[in-house]
Amino acid sequence: MSMSMSMSSLQHHPDGRLRHLLTLQGMSRSELETLLSRAQALRPAALDGREALGSLQGRTVVNLFFEPSTRTRSSFQLAARRLGAEVLNFDVAHSSSRKGESLLDTYRNLEAMGADLFIVRVAESGALDQLARAARPQVALVNAGDGRAAHPTQGLLDMLTIRQHKGADFGGLKFLLVGDILHSRVARSDLHALRALGAGEIRVCAPPALLPQGHTLDGCHVHARFDEALEGVDVVMMLRLQRERMEEGLVSSLEDYHRDYGLNAQRLARAAPGAIVTHPGPINRGVEITNEVADGPASVILEQVSNGVAVRMAVLEHVLGAGPRAR
Repeated sequence: MSMSMSMSSLQHHPDGRLRHLLTLQGMSRSELETLLSRAQALRPAALDGREALGSLQGRTVVNLFFEPSTRTRSSFQLAARRLGAEVLNFDVAHSSSRKGESLLDTYRNLEAMGADLFIVRVAESGALDQLARAARPQVALVNAGDGRAAHPTQGLLDMLTIRQHKGADFGGLKFLLVGDILHSRVARSDLHALRALGAGEIRVCAPPALLPQGHTLDGCHVHARFDEALEGVDVVMMLRLQRERMEEGLVSSLEDYHRDYGLNAQRLARAAPGAIVTHPGPINRGVEITNEVADGPASVILEQVSNGVAVRMAVLEHVLGAGPRAR
């Protein structure tokens, strides 16, 4: 059994209810749509923090981040507080993990203090599998990004943003993912969600060295030329070129990458009328995308950020049993 499938089987209670959110792989369309609908309903409260909703009053949420993060950590913190939870931000720079304590031991010590939910970001793919197996029955885990494997709440907020602009029926839409798919946990979660939600056509475009092997791209149309891939698409999903990978020689130069795979207004004109552009951030302006597109009318990048709080509120409610359940 693959690690991602193992995570999928771990995240449900025996009666089918969602216990953890580790991956979007294996989740049903009904589960995803329940979370997306609840996030849409929570959006006004997410954007107006003057009064906490209180559905998680008395609960303790721990942000356990072993990788740097701005948007994800901040939006999880806001989401938990909007719901009335107490939030503990774990500072890895001053933690016992720097003294050699393992991730599992760090988790177990914090769990022993009575935390109800852990939001975890780690560099190792599949590390949450170990934590999920060790978690006490009443404790929930949410994956905030593990290595290259998954970033489920980013996938959900991407889907919510698309639904707001294109409607809930993805069957008649064409989607294009562009860029560093090999290293992107966002791409994997987006692909899992798009398949579950019945996307009409999924295209991918990337340098050959940045395309994953195996089953990641099953059902996708792989394009070598960006201009051809853009023809008639409704949603252009740009990915961050992970510039640290430049040391591996996977792309020749940033300039060459932008020439072949950078999105500018002239290229975007090949997409369908009303096409939207997403990006998980942080943006490498002038590499994946130009200023005129990132800040232009087709861009929904800042909407993705604002939707992140609502999506994470819905997820926290759901795994702690405080929100509506899937039918």
